[in-house]
Amino acid sequence: MVPIEPPITSKRSRTSLCQLPSGERERHSRGDTTPSTKSNSYKIFRNMLIFLFLSLLVSSVVATEKDSALPRLSDTKAVEAFIDSAEVVVIGFLEGEESHGYQELVAAAKRVDSVSFAIVTEKEVWADYSLSSGTITLFRKADNHQENLSLDDAKKVETDGLVNFITINEVRYITEYNQVTAVGLFNSGVKVHLLLFANRESKEYTKLKERLAALAPQFTSKLLFVLINGAVKSNSRSLGYFGLKSKDLPRVGLYDGDSNMKWLLPEGKISTERVQEFCQSFLRGELKVSSQNGLPEMSHCCW
Repeated sequence: MVPIEPPITSKRSRTSLCQLPSGERERHSRGDTTPSTKSNSYKIFRNMLIFLFLSLLVSSVVATEKDSALPRLSDTKAVEAFIDSAEVVVIGFLEGEESHGYQELVAAAKRVDSVSFAIVTEKEVWADYSLSSGTITLFRKADNHQENLSLDDAKKVETDGLVNFITINEVRYITEYNQVTAVGLFNSGVKVHLLLFANRESKEYTKLKERLAALAPQFTSKLLFVLINGAVKSNSRSLGYFGLKSKDLPRVGLYDGDSNMKWLLPEGKISTERVQEFCQSFLRGELKVSSQNGLPEMSHCCW
């Protein structure tokens, strides 16, 4: 009779079996090689974590790519809708993302969050805005103005320069006066300014600002509405031009840059109706034949 030799078990196999938990050893000794429920749960949990991590990684990459891109406007209709969507917008008329100035425009868009940005790559659309070369353009509703910055004239485009260009020309339905916005205000083709003098810390400041901002669209391209904070020392010159001091505020004035004449709305409640009539009286020419409310004559504007 041929002796029956015991099955050969390698040292490695024996060691591996010994290293198993007691429950696993019992299962193996019974010939049950089906993974335990606890082991399955662990693998599922691990795979879920890996999937979640990869999903987050992909989302992060997509978000980064999205943040570095500006929306594209394909035709004139889309451009007009974009311009009409906000008081001030900036559009880069560029051939593409590799164009001179594109990356700087993207960087500027991240810094100026009060303005919407887009690009137009179709040159047929450029012609509708009298453009033939790479240009960054600011459109604003307050005076229906298109301010162009030609990139062909700029050998080097810097983000800081674009931010300054936008900030200077960001004239809105009601614009707070300061040394930066003054440039855009006085460069505008609209030379008549309706001025609200008010102290920022006063209770009526916000209400008056909102009231006049709502009225301003009625006078688009006719008057620019300007807010002057009387609490700022550097604005004392502007108040003095109208014979006012900080303690006299709030008041409403009107300045005509073409004739260098100025008027003050008589003291009283600054209501929408009174300010509206004040503006319309000027446009009808009625204020030009009246006195300047006792204000001193000045040879040129210095407000």
